[in-house]
Amino acid sequence: MQSAPIELSCVRRLFSRPDRLAVADFIYREIANRMLERLDLVRLDPAQVLDAGCGSGADVNLLQHKFPKAQVIGVDGSFAYLQQAVQQQRAASVSVNRLLAAWLKRRSAVANHQWICADFAELPLSAQSVDVVWSNLALHWHPQPDQVFAGWRRLLKVDGLLMFSCFGPDSLKEIRQAFDEVDLTPHTLPFVDMHDFGDMLVNAGFATPVMDMEIITLTYSTVPQLLAEVRALGGLPLDNRRSGLMGKMSWRKMCDRLESMRQADGKIPLTLEVIYGHAFKPVSKRTAAGESIIKFDFPKK
Repeated sequence: MQSAPIELSCVRRLFSRPDRLAVADFIYREIANRMLERLDLVRLDPAQVLDAGCGSGADVNLLQHKFPKAQVIGVDGSFAYLQQAVQQQRAASVSVNRLLAAWLKRRSAVANHQWICADFAELPLSAQSVDVVWSNLALHWHPQPDQVFAGWRRLLKVDGLLMFSCFGPDSLKEIRQAFDEVDLTPHTLPFVDMHDFGDMLVNAGFATPVMDMEIITLTYSTVPQLLAEVRALGGLPLDNRRSGLMGKMSWRKMCDRLESMRQADGKIPLTLEVIYGHAFKPVSKRTAAGESIIKFDFPKK
């Protein structure tokens, strides 16, 4: 099932310059903290945790602090991001913070990391090798999320937890409305609906998925500031995107449309619909050969 005509090679190219994307990092940090609040409701003692779409590793550090005994594996398709993560890890290993952590007899949060550059739908890891799969605002960059779920289920141990977040259909609706005034080509991703994700999880073999959604509205003083942060969220890796530059008059008309959206406080809004999902991997009801497993509970004598 293809949710959007996304070019993975284009995604990797768009994320090859982490410095250009740093301005939007506060969004990822905010959503990561909200995911951690949800994770606090689940009792876990994992040995291996996988961060799918880890970027420069900020969530890897959060997860290491959350589960200090676990090995945390960071996976991303951008080699540049992983280079940044490794450099930051090396810097942290010689920092005063590590000395303080040792003095306080706490384990360093950078001591047990592993980094993999790969498509997170086809990871070079053994089946049933991780206890938790975590993915923060990464799933919407893949054209086939159903295959991603199947790949994550393969990696999880029985009773393992999947927890993820991604953008939903109302995200960046102001951008769509502004560009609709000037042309019909797509200018944002066609984000997947929360209920469709729930169906995909069930079809992939996850048990009782729980889906949730919230609307976050960012506000900006200027159109250029708004557009800069939208670009910093990753850009537009669709194979049916506009092939050439927009004319000056069309661009001005789009900007004027955004200007007309100013609220009573004088700010221009930008909507983010954030979808949260989590589900567990149940005991398999089929053998490796595809035969059904039927459990009989005999009455006690």
